[in-house]
Amino acid sequence: MLWTPAEARGPRPLVLVGHGAAQTKSEAYVVALARTLVRHHSMAAVAIDGPVHGDRRPAGHVDGSLVMLEFGQRWADDPALTDDMIQDWRAVLRAVQSLDEVGAGPVGYWGLSMGTILGIPLVVAEPAISVAVLGLWGLTGPTSARLAGDAAAVACPVLFLVQWDDALCPRQRSFELFDALGTRDKRLHANPGAHSAVPPEEFLATAQFLADHLVPAEHQTTAGAASA
Repeated sequence: MLWTPAEARGPRPLVLVGHGAAQTKSEAYVVALARTLVRHHSMAAVAIDGPVHGDRRPAGHVDGSLVMLEFGQRWADDPALTDDMIQDWRAVLRAVQSLDEVGAGPVGYWGLSMGTILGIPLVVAEPAISVAVLGLWGLTGPTSARLAGDAAAVACPVLFLVQWDDALCPRQRSFELFDALGTRDKRLHANPGAHSAVPPEEFLATAQFLADHLVPAEHQTTAGAASA
């Protein structure tokens, strides 16, 4: 799914949006974030489904608990899963930037939970990405060793979100991943609540963080219609 400002031509900043496990590229918060980036910051946004999610699944097989289980199995059993997703994202990036309405502008990444599991390796592998929003995950799970190594290679500015009462990924594991990030330009936002209870104002803060690094200051107040 691609969202672009009403103005016909780029180049313009582009944000790659990675969703969480058992969700899809058309999740309500993904759509809301993309529209915020477009309408208030004149950026474009694109989202794709993660492995075994959304349109990658057989029609009708959308039960969230089953998707979570299948992703966990693939994550543990398929050593190529992360690199396959990186290649998918890079192909999407090249295709989207070839469009007149986007062009080859600066690129950011936004992804929490599964979006961080698969996003940190992408941020390291794709040199066009110059800023990232990450979080809701830590040094745990089948690819924790890779995450630790890739985190150390992250060099761009990062905003990292933590939910204090996260039962899916305990905050200490998230703190360990934040500490492992190699960039000196990193900041952490922590809020009370469960894994999925990220406050609405944090979504606005992450959009502003991306805009601060991708959009010239004189263009940040532009508002307009979005097309998807």
